[in-house]
Amino acid sequence: MRTTATYDDWTLQCEVKSGPPARRSCGIWQIAQMQGRPFSRVEIESPAQNQPMRLVTQVPVNVSLPAGVRLQTGDADPGQVVAFNRCVTAGCFAEFALSQDSLKKFRRPSGSAKLTFTDAAGQKVDVPVSFKGFSPAFDALVKQ
Repeated sequence: MRTTATYDDWTLQCEVKSGPPARRSCGIWQIAQMQGRPFSRVEIESPAQNQPMRLVTQVPVNVSLPAGVRLQTGDADPGQVVAFNRCVTAGCFAEFALSQDSLKKFRRPSGSAKLTFTDAAGQKVDVPVSFKGFSPAFDALVKQ
């Protein structure tokens, strides 16, 4: 069974996964569109017990791996750069630690938030990220 709720630009989705024992898995996510089609995804999942919360980004596979990906909450924010930790057919993934400082920035972004990476041709790609609705979506996730 799957349920969803939308908070402006963020979606909360919960799913009951079968198996002994059945478990509930929830996350909030946002998909950026470019040229009318899904291009990237930003997601926070409920962590496993005793694990820190992480923000996972997904971008297309045509990336320069050494450059990593940068997440900025505004032009004045230097952002955080992390390495890609895996690439599969669906895309390349990078995981950001979700610190209290990061949460404060996400709740009060200071301008145009974006993911930035370098494609395989060496061109910088900026993908807009919206934090509109992030706070209520994150609060709902924590309550799950």
